[in-house]
Amino acid sequence: MNWRPAVAGPWVAAAIATVLLVVTMPRDDPAEAGDFLDGRQLRLMAPAAPGGGWDQTAREMQSALRDVAGRTEVYNVAGAGGTIGLSQFARYEGDPTQVMVMGLIMVGAIESNDSPVSLEQTTPLVRLTTDYEVLVVPADSPLQTVDDLVTRMRDDLGAVSFAGGSAGGVEQILAGLIADAIGADPGGVNYVAHSGGGEALSTLLSGRATAGVSGVSELEGQIRAGTVRPLAVSSADRLPALPDVPTLRESGVDVELANWRGVVAPARLDPAEEQALEDLMMRMTQTDAWRETLQRRGWGDAYLAGPEFDTFLKTERDTVHDVLVKMGLA
Repeated sequence: MNWRPAVAGPWVAAAIATVLLVVTMPRDDPAEAGDFLDGRQLRLMAPAAPGGGWDQTAREMQSALRDVAGRTEVYNVAGAGGTIGLSQFARYEGDPTQVMVMGLIMVGAIESNDSPVSLEQTTPLVRLTTDYEVLVVPADSPLQTVDDLVTRMRDDLGAVSFAGGSAGGVEQILAGLIADAIGADPGGVNYVAHSGGGEALSTLLSGRATAGVSGVSELEGQIRAGTVRPLAVSSADRLPALPDVPTLRESGVDVELANWRGVVAPARLDPAEEQALEDLMMRMTQTDAWRETLQRRGWGDAYLAGPEFDTFLKTERDTVHDVLVKMGLA
């Protein structure tokens, strides 16, 4: 199965077309970044437990926003692939001091959890980054290659368990796509869901899972420390952060998948406040701190804003729904 990431293939959005408004398209009565807050503090929700990709993104944003918005607060609301946080966030209608990190995992969780709250009850601001997945095993695992894992899956699919993020998220989708690519039933994958990357890692290291799946940025430190051993990455080509780790395709499994992360604000914002928040996010991405974050974390710069991001989200919702139905998850 030839599965393409959000930045290259059927999940691709229009090329990044957002023009830097402060340079070429000045607005009537433009506001300086952060001025619309009028002394109020910006709060960033990470709708997951500490340690995962959303938490990392929120805390890196906090650092990069320091020079353009002053002090910001990060808080975590974990559970159900971000849908618990989303339900809480939906209560902040019209409040421009609240923003929430989200992404592909939340799109899937809304479908798989039959969430009563959807992204329609937010104001999409920007897509920020992409991040590929890495398939790992404990350092002392007898599985040395993807081929070893595939052999075990073909022998007894249910006996091979995968630890990853929330149900219906990118990690479970990837596990299902691997099963599909090797001729196994995606619906039969034994997947152990968690609310955050730290919990999934604990399950893997305790021996309660055969393999783990997570973003490269979340597991790179454990890989370098020798706690876990990488088998493959989900990118089209080898990644600079893990140059010695083969791709799934190199390993004979025809799957490619990328995660993405973005930011939304509450629904029913004043249009001027929505534009001011978009401008603030854009200015954040231009800071040295954010550029250093992308390089250090190995995240791809996938900035997309305005109507293009709205269109991208609608396409993602339709695509994810179709995939999860085929996997028996929606």
